[in-house]
Amino acid sequence: MNKITYNKQYLDNKDIKEVIKSLKNDLITTGPYIKNFENKLSKYLKVKNVVTCSSGTSALYIALRALNVNKNDVVIIPAINFIASINMAHLLGARIYLCDVNENTGQMTPEKLLECIKINKIKKIKAVITMYLGGNPNNIVNFYKLKKKYNFYLIEDSCHALGSSYYFKKKKIKIGSCYHSDIATFSLHPVKSITTGEGGFLTTNSKFLSEKFKLLRSHGIIRSSRGKKYWKYDVSQPSFNFRMSDINASLGYSQLSKLDKFVKKRNFIVNLYENKLSDISDKVKILKANNNIISSYHLLIMIIDFKKLKIKKDKLIYLLNKSGIYPQYHYDPIYKFSYYKFLQRGKKFESSEKYYQSAISVPIYYSLSIKNLMKVIKSVKDIIKKYEK
Repeated sequence: MNKITYNKQYLDNKDIKEVIKSLKNDLITTGPYIKNFENKLSKYLKVKNVVTCSSGTSALYIALRALNVNKNDVVIIPAINFIASINMAHLLGARIYLCDVNENTGQMTPEKLLECIKINKIKKIKAVITMYLGGNPNNIVNFYKLKKKYNFYLIEDSCHALGSSYYFKKKKIKIGSCYHSDIATFSLHPVKSITTGEGGFLTTNSKFLSEKFKLLRSHGIIRSSRGKKYWKYDVSQPSFNFRMSDINASLGYSQLSKLDKFVKKRNFIVNLYENKLSDISDKVKILKANNNIISSYHLLIMIIDFKKLKIKKDKLIYLLNKSGIYPQYHYDPIYKFSYYKFLQRGKKFESSEKYYQSAISVPIYYSLSIKNLMKVIKSVKDIIKKYEK
């Protein structure tokens, strides 16, 4: 039985040819494909500066380091999130506060952020990291207003949202343009909108921050020139090797040309799910973007009312597995992990709990066939109807 996973990459012959072409260059790292890919991303996203790196995680680390996040600096992060952002902030010694999320979207809201600031009596905030769960860029304009009011840096964790956009004053704004933020970070892992195998990048309109990104992605090394005494360099601050290779960049360079096509197909799949599941919409809702948003739909998240069913989420997943369908959790609340339990600080995070108990990510990807898509839909419906109270 073939596995129908929640997500997967799509590669074609153009991608393969581009990678082979990169392998024939003299430089297969720090070569021409890095600059070409960065320039192509910059043009697509309409942002001044793009800096590639080795992963979405390293992009978050570089962003925090570039903003000089140090010991006891306050960083606020959504409680529903992948662990990358909190790991990076914690390793830098930041004082982290988890913000509750909206129970229907799984995302932090401006209202929840204000509540977090008030409850924890936070006086000074260094950075707030938003997270566009599933690819829906919610609330960015109002987060920007709070950034101006409280004077913090705003980082868009856009690892789910390459290809997403929103409308502001009738103008279409692409996520990654940093129109309402200081920095946006992206992942190019195989299950993301496009892939470089492993990889990531940062965007900013600040030349100063862009130069810091480049420094931090390559050991903190400053080279004076490529000409005379090309072997000479200085180290301005310690960092790591977070460089992307030209081999990876060549794949991304090719994939970027297909991004809009990928997003269009994902939107089609979302609409089909919603249409075919409309007769059980009282128990299953598809997490869709608002009207002023175009979502990349990295994830297709179902919100299931398990109070109306005789099974819980784990049993539903097990039953789907038996049919060859492999959904996923996105995500366990961060405070549930043994290492980060201390961040709960006695608080209940009621909305995060409700979202966690009801949300499940089901298959969505460019190469998902109609046959397999209908199999997923039928399997979900059959289980829901069998176990309804």
